Amino acid sequence: MLDEFKQTLVVRHLGQQDYLTCWQAMQTFTNQRNEETLDELWLLEHPPVFTLGQSGNRQHILRAGEIPIHQIDRGGQVTYHGPGQLIAYTLIDIKRKQLSIRQFVTQLEQSIIDLLAQEQIQAESQCKAPGVYVNTKKICSIGLRVRRGYAFHGLALNVAMDLEPFSRINPCGYAGLKMTQLSELVASAELPETGKKLAACLTKNLGYSETI
Repeated sequence: MLDEFKQTLVVRHLGQQDYLTCWQAMQTFTNQRNEETLDELWLLEHPPVFTLGQSGNRQHILRAGEIPIHQIDRGGQVTYHGPGQLIAYTLIDIKRKQLSIRQFVTQLEQSIIDLLAQEQIQAESQCKAPGVYVNTKKICSIGLRVRRGYAFHGLALNVAMDLEPFSRINPCGYAGLKMTQLSELVASAELPETGKKLAACLTKNLGYSETI
């Protein structure tokens, strides 16, 4: 019976969601789940917000302006979320999947690389700085929390958004790091279709046989 839980992924397309409400929902889901809870993938976007990891340094926020800042319980430094960015919250039992945290991050990165390859875009990961890069510019950030073997938070893929707020921070703690997005590389890039493609890549790479 546990194989059934291991092989099934619930995919939820949630549209635009308030950041704090969504974060609290992730915490509640993770706190209440058990070995028979199906894994879930939440695909959505957020209104403008800066988020800082639990050990993040506020010195990496150069000028927030009118954009709110929330220090949260994921790993990593500061990043920006806003409309036109695809958020994928990966609520995955990595213990049941028999994945280490590093292996899980690698599969998330590979799913983005595979997605971009469908658009004839060559992308790569970097060992010292989790995420996905195109020509040294970052297109996808990854930040996770794992509790009792249950992963939450996930990844943020820049699709068709205003990149200006990234200039107000040192993205992921790296001064001068340049950001890019899918719409700069593929004129027809749209968030809903990109979300469907990403769900398919994650389903394959994380070894699910069924999505609901």
